[in-house]
Amino acid sequence: MRKITLLFVFTLGLNASNIFGQARKELNFGLVGVNYEIPVHKDITIAPGANTNFDFDWLNLGVKANYYFDNIFDIEDDAWDVYGGAGVGYSIYNGNGHDDSGFDLGLHIGGRWFWNEKWGVYLELGGGMLQGATGGVGVTMKL
Repeated sequence: MRKITLLFVFTLGLNASNIFGQARKELNFGLVGVNYEIPVHKDITIAPGANTNFDFDWLNLGVKANYYFDNIFDIEDDAWDVYGGAGVGYSIYNGNGHDDSGFDLGLHIGGRWFWNEKWGVYLELGGGMLQGATGGVGVTMKL
């Protein structure tokens, strides 16, 4: 049932209509993870995704929510984004000899710069157990 619910939510997000504003559909590729941002408000996205570590001894499947502060900070340049948010996910551990699998939480802040109309780079910092919310560096593609 969980798999069907997750598939339904992900499919609904892929087919969501565009919402005008700073938040937009984007695909983020990090060093050890990927997520797909879906706008739900002009300043808010949700992002289902998957992350791991360099040893591949755990996998996290989760969702992040981002709030874009561009309107509050009066950032009018579309090349820059400033955001923060929270994430929740389920981590499956398999490399430490015992099962520590369970739900994880985290908070994060980040920034993004687009060098052209389609591609950009991001840097996130955060805390908590969720790998997708503890930060990272990667590439963003606008969809």
